[in-house]
Amino acid sequence: MALNLAHQIGTLRGTPVVSETAAIAGGDQPSAAAVSTAALRKPQTTGAPNLRCRIQRASGQGELDSVSPPMSPCRSPALAATRPDLSVACQALVADVEPATADEKAVREYLGGGGEGGVGKGKGVPVYVMLPLDTVRPGGGLNRRKAMNASLMALKSAGVEGVMVDVWWGLVERERPGEYEWGGYDDLMEMARRIGLKVQAVMSFHQCGGNVGDSCTIPLPQWVLEEMDNDPDLAYTDQCGRRNYEYVSLGCDTLPVLKGRTPIQCYADFMRAFRDHFRHLLGSTIVEIQVGMGPAGELRYPSYPELHGTWKFPGIGAFQCYDKYMLSSLKAAALEAGKPEWGHGGPTDAGGYNNWPEDTTFFRHDGGWNGPYGEFFLSWYSQRLLEHGERILSSATSVFDSTGVKISVKVAGIHWHYGTRSHAPELTAGYYNTRFRDGYLPIARMLGRHGAVFNFTCVEMRDGEQPSEACCRPEGLVKQVAAAAREAGVALAGENALPRYDEMAHEQIVNTATVEAGGEKMAAFTYLRMGPELFQPENWRRFVAFVKKMAEGREGVGPCRELVEREAERSVHATGPLVQEAAVALMSG
Repeated sequence: MALNLAHQIGTLRGTPVVSETAAIAGGDQPSAAAVSTAALRKPQTTGAPNLRCRIQRASGQGELDSVSPPMSPCRSPALAATRPDLSVACQALVADVEPATADEKAVREYLGGGGEGGVGKGKGVPVYVMLPLDTVRPGGGLNRRKAMNASLMALKSAGVEGVMVDVWWGLVERERPGEYEWGGYDDLMEMARRIGLKVQAVMSFHQCGGNVGDSCTIPLPQWVLEEMDNDPDLAYTDQCGRRNYEYVSLGCDTLPVLKGRTPIQCYADFMRAFRDHFRHLLGSTIVEIQVGMGPAGELRYPSYPELHGTWKFPGIGAFQCYDKYMLSSLKAAALEAGKPEWGHGGPTDAGGYNNWPEDTTFFRHDGGWNGPYGEFFLSWYSQRLLEHGERILSSATSVFDSTGVKISVKVAGIHWHYGTRSHAPELTAGYYNTRFRDGYLPIARMLGRHGAVFNFTCVEMRDGEQPSEACCRPEGLVKQVAAAAREAGVALAGENALPRYDEMAHEQIVNTATVEAGGEKMAAFTYLRMGPELFQPENWRRFVAFVKKMAEGREGVGPCRELVEREAERSVHATGPLVQEAAVALMSG
């Protein structure tokens, strides 16, 4: 009796892989997550209208079709053609393995990947993979369920530790406050549990749409947007009066402005509901909660919004402190400092979104950022962000105490103009980091007080790949953040900022995560992102080798590298049919 595909691959790996027994038919369409690279040129600054940076909700949009009844397992035509020969190929592959040397045995320890048989042993850095932003659809249910199952099985077979998924506030508590719909997430968590993948769940309290890589639009809950319509100052506001609806302004964190609750209370209630609903999976399948704290889920102000072309790389961005709640706080701080004239707003000579530092009086080499007023304003602006993070982290650690999950916070990798004295883009985002001041150590210490993991981006970037005229220094930035995390005694994890499938990016990640991260390996790395491109043959081959090198840690980039690559090549051959199915399913929906 012939073994099924999952059993064959599970036998080869020494770890069972459970297949999906109920594929769902439907008309889900694949999302095309195309990330455009902004052309580098110094734009001419012109006056801009009072632009409302908001995604409009479609009126009269009804619920999507309900999930169809279970059907028999569905396999792609391409896979059907390869399945009869797979058992023979697997036997030949196993038979081809020569008696293991001591070094080869060390490499094969992690070939099973994921969980306790792989990187969980602590030798290297576990790799997670971000799922598509639209994994769960409005009204509940999984998008592209068949493709999701095939894809997760392929990731598991490659040695991936787990996946990361956004748990969208705008989907779960969409209609009315206090009413939570977890349907689609139930399906996903159960699928991950059955296949044997761990989950990093992101509490996404922001809007999807308007940032780098956003391939779909998921606004804030409808009832929150109604409150923001009634009181536009609940939205972040710049010096020209533009409103940003990606995230509720931290200026009203402690005010009951959302149907009688404060934003912090809303976030805490959401996390508590998640905990209660998924309690049986916390600490086993769901191993990490990343707490969203701003746009793109990052602890920062929305200082560089791409929506409607407001900002383009490598502009310095703009301060977001002109809603009435932020201005009230600034006024109080100025009075306390004995400088009431400083409380009317941010610096008036800081330019606009697409200026460069030397275009402005405030950010230039000898500008006001380094004077008494600049020190006052930047201290206040960054301190408000830290207080915001402290409030949410206090709620998160209280909610998830004794559940066995880690708490993490994502910080943006703002590497452009890092080589200047003022570090203007970091300042407008709320990171008071200049040539004379470490802005990441206070963040690391704040995370350390709550035992949270410091998650940082742009780990894949090299200085030499960036436009020199924009003074980009991603490598120096990552080293600074790693040093801050080490000094504060917090674990550091990483992500790549842009989709990269090339060996140069992979090598940079391996070196940074396993060798150069302040002398200590990262706690985990999350790869952006799962999609049809990942399962293209060459991309998949490079990805599998990357996962193996990460699992091997320092040895994977040293003398043992050839053995690692040999094992990766064998794994690629073994997972070929499964990957083929995933690629076809993702493309066809």
